[in-house]
Formats: sequence, structure tokens, C-alpha cells
Amino acid sequence: MAHAANVSTATVSRALSGTGRVSEKTRRKVLKVASELGYMGNSIARALRSKHSGIVGMIVPSISNPFFTALVESVEHELQLVGKTLFLCDSQGDVALEARRLRSLQESHVDGILISPCHGIESVTALNNIPKSIPVVQLDQFVVGTATDWVGIDDEKAMELVLSHAAQQGATSAVFVSSASTNSSTQARLAGFLKHSETHGISVEPDDIMLGRFSVEWGEKVGARLLAHPKMPDVIVCGADIIAFGIIRAFTAAEVSIPGRVMLTGFDDVAFASIITPSLTTVRQPTRLLAAEAVRLMSQPPTEGVKAHAKVAFAPQLIIRESTTRPAGGDATRTQEFTS
Repeated sequence: MAHAANVSTATVSRALSGTGRVSEKTRRKVLKVASELGYMGNSIARALRSKHSGIVGMIVPSISNPFFTALVESVEHELQLVGKTLFLCDSQGDVALEARRLRSLQESHVDGILISPCHGIESVTALNNIPKSIPVVQLDQFVVGTATDWVGIDDEKAMELVLSHAAQQGATSAVFVSSASTNSSTQARLAGFLKHSETHGISVEPDDIMLGRFSVEWGEKVGARLLAHPKMPDVIVCGADIIAFGIIRAFTAAEVSIPGRVMLTGFDDVAFASIITPSLTTVRQPTRLLAAEAVRLMSQPPTEGVKAHAKVAFAPQLIIRESTTRPAGGDATRTQEFTS
């Protein structure tokens, strides 16, 4: 290309990269020749030279989960503001695949990694194998024993809001439905559920803890199990909205009223929570705030010596909708918000 433009290779490099001294006339000529030849720059080579690729890797357990879809969208928006591009990976809840994704991101010379680990224990090895030169921030879910920052929500406070509201609505018995206990979010939410159900005198039996997957299908299975049980609880507390959607589907098919027969709560406040019937009372996760703080922490310049790693927990909001309250004065769309 340098020959076609009748300039040196060094001039071509400066013109295309926008660095160094090149006249505007020469720059336009080089860009014109590059366009005519269909030239594309080698981003990997540039990354090796500059030690910055402009790319940030992100790994989530399941992109089909609408909460992670919203979180990814927020992260991409924040990265655009700082001139970086997102490289998204789905670990599919598989620790081995997650480790391969992490290695692939390292080999791609990403500027940083945002990850929601799929396993609260087994993900630690791959995370600890990431070179210290690559900043890592755990987002939403986390593993302990790693030298990384974490950004998420105060899950215990969220359960306090849920159980307090359920008690105010007259609940005296409850069931908790979430993913496997190896998930850090489930662990924290279950601990908060047990603590605050006891505080409010809401009974919980050992069989009332049902752990499976963050999926609509798991919610349907739980719904069928509860429908077959001789006694329905007063409230079903779900660790994710998508589980609650499955329960709503099962109960609707059986013509069991929510909230007339049983109250139901979710977690995340995904887009469909407000439009499903009945609309879902749920804990709102501030995805924009989570993303902005994660990108900020990842973008901080490296410090010498031992770094105190940040643990940032945002306050939850309880969004009260039809699934726990009967409409007042005929207003079926009334929504109340409670913040901690």
C-alpha cells in the first residue's frame, strides 16, 4: 500500500493510526488508497504494540436469562462512553467452558474482564489464573478467594424488603425457589430469606426450599409440585423473575389465582415482569448502576503494592405489583416502590 500511495511504510502507519506528524494532504491520500485497496488494519498487531486492544471481555452464565441480557446491554453502553468494545461470552453455566472462555479472552489481549462466575467455588481456579496485568471485576455473582473487585446488590436487604412486604400482606408461611446452592446469589438470597422469614414469624419447612435452575422450566416444575401439595403456602419467593414466570404459567393453566390463592415475588425486575399477568412484584436490580461501577473499577489505573479490592453492593428496590396485592379502587396497574 505504501508503494501505491508513493509514501513510506512509516508514513502509512502514522496516517492510519492518527499518530505522529503527517500532513492533511498525505493523510487523505493514504486513506483514499487504503479504501481503494480494501485495506483493513491488524488490530491484534496494534494491540501488541500499544498493549491496549480497546476490547473488554464479558462472561455471563446464560445470555438467555433476561437479567443478564439487560446487564450486558448496560455494560455495552458504559463501554461505548469510554471508547471500548464489548466481547461477550456465554459460559452456559459450565465451569470448564467458562475457563476456556477466560483463556480465549486473555489470548485476545483484552483490556479487562467482567465476569459473573457460574459456580461459587469451582470458578475460582480459572479466575486466579488470569494475569494480574488484566483487571477483573466480578459482577452480580461472585466467588471468594480471588484478588478481584465485585459489584452487585445487597441480597440480604432485598430479602428483608420482600419478607416485610409479605408479612404486611398477611403471609404466615413461605416457600423459597431458586437455582442450585452453588450459585452465590442463591446462597445470599436464601440466607436473607431464612433470616427475615424468622424475624416476621413466617414459617418455612425444610421441604419449602426448592433449588434447581434459573429457568422458566424449573418454575413450571415447582408450580406442578406445589399444585400437587395438599397445602399451599401464603407466598412463593423466587430468586429470579424467570422462575416466577414458570410458576405463573403452571398456576394459570390450573386456574389457581395469584394473588388470591397464593402471593408470588420475583427478583431482577426484567422487562416482562411489568407486563405479564399478573404483573410481578419483584426486586429491581439497578443494571445501569452496576455496569457503570464495574466499568469504572475495571478502568482504574494499576496501583503498586497490595490493592484493597472493592466490594460494592447497591441498595435494592422492591417494586410492588399485582402478584402480591389486590388492585385498590380498580387501578390494576398501580406500582409502589420501596428503597432501602
